[in-house]
Amino acid sequence: MKLTTRYNYVNLITTVIVSLITALIYYQAISWILTYQKDKDLKVEEQETFEYVEQNHRLPPVFDTRDQQTIFLEASPGTIKRKFFDTTYFKKWDKDDVKKIKRHHSKGRYEPGRGLVTAVAAGGKYYKVLIIESTVETDDLIQLIFSITIGVILLLLLVLLVANRLILHRLWQPFYNIMKELRLFRLADNRDLPKLDTNIDEFTELNAAVADMAGRAKLDYKDLKIFTENASHELLTPIAVINSKLDSLIQTENFNERQSKLLTDLYGAVSRLNRLNQSLLLLAKIENKLLHEQVKINLKALVEEKINQFEEILQEKKITLKTILNEKEIYANEYLADVLLNNLVNNAIRHNYNSGEIVIELNDDKLVAQNTGNEPELDSERIFTRFHKSSGSEGTGLGLTISKQICESYNFTLTYTFSGIYHTFTVQF
Repeated sequence: MKLTTRYNYVNLITTVIVSLITALIYYQAISWILTYQKDKDLKVEEQETFEYVEQNHRLPPVFDTRDQQTIFLEASPGTIKRKFFDTTYFKKWDKDDVKKIKRHHSKGRYEPGRGLVTAVAAGGKYYKVLIIESTVETDDLIQLIFSITIGVILLLLLVLLVANRLILHRLWQPFYNIMKELRLFRLADNRDLPKLDTNIDEFTELNAAVADMAGRAKLDYKDLKIFTENASHELLTPIAVINSKLDSLIQTENFNERQSKLLTDLYGAVSRLNRLNQSLLLLAKIENKLLHEQVKINLKALVEEKINQFEEILQEKKITLKTILNEKEIYANEYLADVLLNNLVNNAIRHNYNSGEIVIELNDDKLVAQNTGNEPELDSERIFTRFHKSSGSEGTGLGLTISKQICESYNFTLTYTFSGIYHTFTVQF
């Protein structure tokens, strides 16, 4: 989950919870305020009743209004306890409700109300006084206020969500730019990481730290590259001297069988060392893009030429070769294209068994080199790493690494798969 998504998720949940709690508190507060106001109105009616009784020594006449009812009931002295309460009462239709009477076919309806129970003495008698006022309008007002509040909260959530999406995306844009540059960063490139134009201190510090790290990595890589190149060039001289001395030694006198075997082993070791040195030099040139001359290459003709070069070895190992070659032209360095094909074909022959089979297919999309072999399925993750080879291999362990580097330098894709007894290397153009 992305950081912005996570932030929006947490922020949205927190906002919803806080908004709901706030809405409930607001609803209760409004209800309490309106109920308090209704109780004050009931107290006024109560006080008017007391004043009327005190002046006239009798109960006031009962006039039931549209939203208020007053009821007097005889009671025993001291049995009535003054209190406010919520209730319902039967509201009769008045003259303005003729249409409602016709529609409902009734004389009234029950409505919610707020009541006050009190007592009064009049004319030598003790009366229970019940005053009830309608709360329909109050409830409607509360519902209206609550609906408006919920609407405002939903609008706020929508605005907050959109604002977070737009603002956070813009705020995090420098971070995404840094990530983009890191993905494009290559040690062999001469391009430095660009400086970001941002007024956010954290991203400025991050960009500076990344640029500093990249600069130090490129310096270390440059030192290592120079060391490797110098070491490879310096190895050429002693290798040439060893070869020359071995040639001179062979021409001096006759050798017995043991001495001949030792000289053969020396020649093999020097030859392998020479191949290794040349492979490392080639890798350095490919990584540093020193072989940049490109020409149009007829890949079909180059494959056929390469097969002819290995014809004797194929006959010697009795390997059956099947080819499906279509016309294909690419723009590449001719030497690197030759190295790539040489490595693939040589690899298919060297790791094959006698009377095995090789299939080479070329079309407009890909080049496939498929061979049988005694080896089980290879590790597709490590097979292209430097110096990785099977225990019985006499190669340098750099052939497939060089092939991979050549393909990457031309935006080709080199992959390995295994099916049954066939090892398959595919160059996807």
